[in-house]
Amino acid sequence: MNRARPRVVVTRKLPELVEERMRALFDVTLNETDAPMSTADIITASADADVLVPTVTDRIDEEVVAGLGERVKLIANFGAGMDHIDMRAAFRRGLYVTNTPGVLTEDTADLTMSLILAAPRRLIEGARVMEEGGFDGWSPTWMLGRRVNGKKLGIVGMGRIGQAVARRARAFGMEIHYHNRKPVSAAIAQSLNAKYWERLSEMLGECDIVSVNCPSTPATYHLLSRPRLERLQPHAFLVNTSRGDVIDEKALADVIEAGGIAGAALDVFEHEPAVEPRLIGRPNVVLIPHMSSATIESRVEMGEKVIINIRVWQDGERPPDRVLPDEVGADA
Repeated sequence: MNRARPRVVVTRKLPELVEERMRALFDVTLNETDAPMSTADIITASADADVLVPTVTDRIDEEVVAGLGERVKLIANFGAGMDHIDMRAAFRRGLYVTNTPGVLTEDTADLTMSLILAAPRRLIEGARVMEEGGFDGWSPTWMLGRRVNGKKLGIVGMGRIGQAVARRARAFGMEIHYHNRKPVSAAIAQSLNAKYWERLSEMLGECDIVSVNCPSTPATYHLLSRPRLERLQPHAFLVNTSRGDVIDEKALADVIEAGGIAGAALDVFEHEPAVEPRLIGRPNVVLIPHMSSATIESRVEMGEKVIINIRVWQDGERPPDRVLPDEVGADA
């Protein structure tokens, strides 16, 4: 890297503090409008760049990788998830690729726990009643939900986020069950009093609430397929704060319409920003707009990781958060 100030292109608007730091350190082109960039826009913007800083809304596929400017040597992703980047195409071209792991773990777990509470306790439904002026006074049989204390929570994906969710759920008196590519260490399992299920379908049939916390990979696409969703009990709730395509969204709508489960709480969607229409407006479905990591602290820390990765690469060293193709899929 010969330039004293590398030329950096950022595809979306970032927190002002992060952008100020980038202006001070790099020759940076920022997206002031925050409008998502098309494939052609990204390729054009990168023509004279050294570093591309995309986000989860950008599809960095083989076409984009091939079309990036010749100077581009680093893709410093703003985010932990890597399913939007063709890692093998980037590796073949000799590009470094980095992400921002770890900083969003606690915030995502906080929001996941909020949804685990919100769905069975009917919090969003109750808020709508108040907004619409439908509250006529307390009644012993009105707006009855279900307690979470003593319930079985099944966690799909027991990486950093899954474990953080488990710690919170334990504080609410929930039993922890989990499915993962492999069991966690004995020390972690003991600290969480967590039961490992090798077969996901068997775990789904035993749990009262299921939280999806695994990454999006070819192996997890529609991991919660129609047959697996149909294994859930009629009183069960499904929560997803990972990636939308882990769940077959149309099948989920079918199962909910048929009364196969009690409800769902979703922060992510299979064809985001589009949502399966049959899920919208249902009293037993909580929908929020992909906001699990949406805290000021998390986004600033993500930006700092991007900056560190760029500066270390600029110095000719291996960036601390470099990701290799075979590493994609490790739970953040």
